Amino acid sequence: MCGIIGFTGSTNAKNIILNGLKSLEYRGYDSAGISFFDENAKINTIKTVGKVDNLLKLVESNKAKSSCGIGHTRWATHGGVSNENCHPHSFLHVHLVHNGIIENYQELIKEYNITSTERKSETDTEIAAILLGKFYEEFKNDPLKALQKLDGVIKGTYSFCVLFDDKPNEIYAIRKSSPLVCANTTTGSFLSSDLTALIPYTKNYYIVPEMDIIRLTPYEVKCFDIKTLKEKQLEAQDLNWSPDSALKGGYAHYMLKEINEQPEALINTISTYIKDDIPNFDEIGLTDEVLSKITNIQILACGTARHAGLVASNTFAPILKMPVTTYVASEYRYSEPMVDKNSLIIAVSQSGETADTLAALELAKNYTDNTIALVNRKASLIARVAKYQLYTEAGPEISVASTKAYTVQVAALYLLFARMAYIRKTMNLDELKIFTSNLISQKEIIQETLKNEKVIKDVAKFLKFKNDCFYIGRLQDYISSLEGALKLKEISYIHTDAYAAGELKHGTIALINDGVPVICIDTNDKISSKLLSNVQEVKARNASVILIINETFVYNDKICDYVIPIKNDNPMFAVFPVSVVTQLIAYYTSVEKDLDVDRPRNLAKSVTVE
Repeated sequence: MCGIIGFTGSTNAKNIILNGLKSLEYRGYDSAGISFFDENAKINTIKTVGKVDNLLKLVESNKAKSSCGIGHTRWATHGGVSNENCHPHSFLHVHLVHNGIIENYQELIKEYNITSTERKSETDTEIAAILLGKFYEEFKNDPLKALQKLDGVIKGTYSFCVLFDDKPNEIYAIRKSSPLVCANTTTGSFLSSDLTALIPYTKNYYIVPEMDIIRLTPYEVKCFDIKTLKEKQLEAQDLNWSPDSALKGGYAHYMLKEINEQPEALINTISTYIKDDIPNFDEIGLTDEVLSKITNIQILACGTARHAGLVASNTFAPILKMPVTTYVASEYRYSEPMVDKNSLIIAVSQSGETADTLAALELAKNYTDNTIALVNRKASLIARVAKYQLYTEAGPEISVASTKAYTVQVAALYLLFARMAYIRKTMNLDELKIFTSNLISQKEIIQETLKNEKVIKDVAKFLKFKNDCFYIGRLQDYISSLEGALKLKEISYIHTDAYAAGELKHGTIALINDGVPVICIDTNDKISSKLLSNVQEVKARNASVILIINETFVYNDKICDYVIPIKNDNPMFAVFPVSVVTQLIAYYTSVEKDLDVDRPRNLAKSVTVE
């Protein structure tokens, strides 16, 4: 939540910062702002509510030239959406942007006698700016000592990026449990909350270490130990995303692009962990010896990542013949989880930044060394906390609604659990090879599913005018219903709930009346007759039925208004084509309603605060 960008160098800083903010807008788009040194070494600050385009218009009218500045795009946490609450916040010599939450800001107001006249906003961030400004004067304009003291008094999560008005062409930063990366190139030095903003400029970057101070100049990036203030070496990282991977590539929206990228993302992820035609995780340290000692598996995740965990846990617990449980990460820390040294903890997060998942993982580490980060961002926060790193190869996902990250998470978990089943002798070698082949074949099945847009567009036109919608399914189809409902509600704003189909008659069916859309998922031949009986129940109450069904199943076409057939030979793998269908339903419904598909209201891509 919230995007930060900084640049100091030999070229137009304003353009670099504004382009960076555009690429980071999915992290927050309530407001945006920029502070920069002009040609007279004076800091200009421009900020406004709304999207980065609003800021762009204001900055264009400012003719000052600049080669050093910082920018911020906000997702409101403390304080409403207003110009006063926009970042950067300024006090005395300090101009500061922030990602995170300062938990003790009220106590700091009292402890340091911060007056109402000193405060211009409702934000916790401004308290940090005021304190830093005071500490800077206290230490006679020494940025390192001022930041050292600030870090010692605040509690919470934070990435701070700071300009001091008497230090032209220099940018300072510190962070705790909030992402920040930097780079130095022949053009200058960059700082960002997300690698996405660095893709056009470099293949090499540094992760800003926690609790250290970073100083950027046009020529170098330096790191200082926050306790001793002595200089430290930074460890270089390689960025393997292509320069055009974060662009729309001719698609109307990032979400549609990312839906269509799923076949390639899927095969790239699968092939990373295949050796001799079966899953193999030796290269990341998850050897058979390690995995053979596991007695239970716990998956920690939020939102869509949690649904990926549920698909894998519900599918493989009976095969593995061991407990496999998926937890809501935000509840895990408060539920006294049953975890021991033989537990396998898998933290699932597209960004690797999710605050609740990170906190749950850190708790679990107190009980077991068997921790895996299943993430799409190399060297992300969660990846650095876990002992093992299971990276998906989806490339950057820009749209707030997760699509390709979901399917590759399911695939990665499937591969891992299939290997464990082989180790535990609940799946033999021939079965494992058939399983792996079937998983690989999902690339072609997804490609075929993507061609089936006409009926999905018709469904979207129908849903456009609806206020409520329901998804139903059984077993894995119920979990697909949860994910489908989440997608539809988050980008179309249609109130959508998902239910296990057998539970309808236990209360939920009271909500069904004339014309209410019910999307029914039917991919398991063993229970298809049961699901179709539930479809009959809602149709008898005049629901409008949209049936997503295996193309080989027999059904009475009078029980549905729309049919979306999918190809699927095994219920275990139905999640892949079904997820594409439900993603497209959500996408085209949002398009029909003329909504901002990629940036839905009140949501941000990376949830870095609790």
